[in-house]
Amino acid sequence: MIVAIDGPGGSGKTTVAKLVAKKLGFFYLDTGAIYRALTLKLMKEGVSLNDPLAVSQAIDRTSIEFRDDRVFLDGEDVTLAIRDPEVDRVVSLIAKIPVVREKLLPLQRELVKGRNSVVEGRDMGTVVFPEAEVKVFLTASLSERASRRWRELLSKGKDASLEDVLNDLKRRDDIDSNRDVAPLKVAPDAVIIDTTYKSVDEVVEEVVQLVLQRYKGSGFLSP
Repeated sequence: MIVAIDGPGGSGKTTVAKLVAKKLGFFYLDTGAIYRALTLKLMKEGVSLNDPLAVSQAIDRTSIEFRDDRVFLDGEDVTLAIRDPEVDRVVSLIAKIPVVREKLLPLQRELVKGRNSVVEGRDMGTVVFPEAEVKVFLTASLSERASRRWRELLSKGKDASLEDVLNDLKRRDDIDSNRDVAPLKVAPDAVIIDTTYKSVDEVVEEVVQLVLQRYKGSGFLSP
């Protein structure tokens, strides 16, 4: 079974998806971390984003793994490094490159093969897992999303202003929603949840109930 959770930056995808997966005993896949890890690699190697061949070759020599909620890039733990503000600013530019999405698509599908999974990203229910049994789109006001992201950065000791974070999110929203390949949009059969005035626990419970309702009486899951 696949539970797909999509939404813009700061909507609560990662936190909610992790907790839903834990509560259901499902595998958790943060597809955004895959793009962030690749972004980190391309930045370190100075690969030009205007050179599709160079980007493609870089992907071919890249290994991305998930172990116990940690992200490993070519064997190195980059769990914290991929959340750096500089990666935030560049990841959308890399995610919109057609060859990137084309090459990472099979990796994402392979990672959840044969597993009950909660997957989160920006095109899970529309492109990567259109067959997902449960699709959720999380959203929140721009100001609330910026405030969340800003507090997250401060908690990690990162120096950032709320205004800069808000502007970065606004820019990323525009890039993600208007890119030619796999833009951020709501799947026709997705349930939209506005998290602006909801606690994390409330949203998690709402998603879990959607999963239980989907399989109510099937014996697949028990509340």
